[in-house]
Amino acid sequence: MSSERSCSTSSENTDKLNLDEDQEWKDTETDEEKVKVVNLFGPETFDSVQSMLKHCKDVHHFDFVKVRDDLGLDFFGMIKLVNFIRSEIQSGNLTPDLSSRSAVEDDRYLQPVLEDDALLYSLEEVIGVIEDEVLPAANANGQELPSGEHGAGAVNRVIELEREIKRIQHEFSEYRETVNKTLEHRWNSTDDTDKSTNGAEKSGNEKQLRQDDDSHYFSSYSTNDIHEIMLKDTIRTDAYRNFIYDNKHLFKGKIVLDVGCGTGILSMFCAKAGAAKVIAVDNSEIINKARENVHDNALGDIITCLREKIEEVSLPVPRVDIIVSEWMGYCLLYEAMLDSVLWARDRYLAPDGLMIPSHITLRIAPLADPDYIADHVGYWESVYGFKMTSMLANIYDEVVVRDVNSSALAADSQPFLELPLHFIQKEDLTFSRRPFTFELKEDIVSLDGFVIWFDTFLLPSRERKPPLNERAEEWKYSCPASNGLAFTTGPGGPHTHWQQGVLLIDHGRRGAAALKKGQIIRADVGYKKRKDNQRELDITVRWEIKGKGHKAKQLWFMR
Repeated sequence: MSSERSCSTSSENTDKLNLDEDQEWKDTETDEEKVKVVNLFGPETFDSVQSMLKHCKDVHHFDFVKVRDDLGLDFFGMIKLVNFIRSEIQSGNLTPDLSSRSAVEDDRYLQPVLEDDALLYSLEEVIGVIEDEVLPAANANGQELPSGEHGAGAVNRVIELEREIKRIQHEFSEYRETVNKTLEHRWNSTDDTDKSTNGAEKSGNEKQLRQDDDSHYFSSYSTNDIHEIMLKDTIRTDAYRNFIYDNKHLFKGKIVLDVGCGTGILSMFCAKAGAAKVIAVDNSEIINKARENVHDNALGDIITCLREKIEEVSLPVPRVDIIVSEWMGYCLLYEAMLDSVLWARDRYLAPDGLMIPSHITLRIAPLADPDYIADHVGYWESVYGFKMTSMLANIYDEVVVRDVNSSALAADSQPFLELPLHFIQKEDLTFSRRPFTFELKEDIVSLDGFVIWFDTFLLPSRERKPPLNERAEEWKYSCPASNGLAFTTGPGGPHTHWQQGVLLIDHGRRGAAALKKGQIIRADVGYKKRKDNQRELDITVRWEIKGKGHKAKQLWFMR
């Protein structure tokens, strides 16, 4: 008996507990956070789609439903319309041009501009607004009104609109289901990663590292500072402008692709030169400024700006006539942007298309600069009487980017890699031993390092190429202007933002040795991308001083 009573009491207590828990759940459910709908034209938020749309109509004179009807947009068209307007407003264009449906046809506007945009998930309410406008054409029972009351044309229109509403509602359901599946896939992917084996975890981590590398790379080009530096590099910018303007016949009526467009300056040069269409692609946030620049200069009918990696974007054309890009990094190949340019060439450039620039030559020279060594290496031996050699950590490991005086070059520079951009392959950009030979032109206290730079050639024809061992600083004296333009980033030319890459030699315990004029240095150089970051660069040099029996090898990195 006592046992039964105990069970009964326990059951009653449990039921009471369950009731209390149900009440708590009910209380929790009634306190749901209200969704806030962000204004299409400003930061204000509203409690409902209807109130936001009314605000847009009353304050901004924008009737969403009317624009939707005028442009004949389906459900996905409305999504694009929302994201197009938000994109334009973020870019500073407060009066988006919606005179044509083509403005919102780009599929990139299916991607939300605002994170968790409540409007996109509440478009059923927009459909409800349309429904409300239709209902007066039917009676209270939902039956079609006789043709005598509103006319046969009105009745038919009501039927068409009701069908359209049902179709849009169906599309919305599909869209919502797709979003839910996408979120579920992401959550499951996260769970799977947590449960994966060590090998799978390693693979996922490597993929994440590559994504992080790209994220950092693109974000580094999002601010004004780097673009101001590049634009004010007149050697660089003038070369592109002068080549484009001096060869307008090459651009007239052509389709141009600008890879990594930045502020859009090269695209605008091409448009001014007569290009029929310019497609400017950049995966950095600077593309928003480029769009604004294009709009402010009334070139929007020629230039289309797309934000995406070139390998992932869908261009509005199958082929282009010209690819223009300023892709060069420190020591030329740092940041590995050329990989993307070559991909674009192979995917989009017409068989007789033109690459700008067309040729690049990497050059190297021996460095003998005792003043620099004293100021930046020897200095740390005694700083106000204190030894601070700990500050020398990595000084012999990292590539130093700086301007070198031409008088510090102990021999004439030698080319070690020529890049004909119409033909070179991605595999050619990684190499282990490119040979070269120096003959010292003067006595030197020591071989302090090597200096690397590049020469850039912009030629108007695929068939033309620079003469063998041509130096960019001598180009204008040896070739007529019709053969194109060239500029150097080396000590023999004016300053550029690339400067030169300096590889300081660590002589170690052996110490530096004096060398005589006429002595021969045989060497080779290798470029290799880092495995954990494909945009970073390792440079290796092996060298031998003839007659000294001295051989050495050293690795430098660019991070």
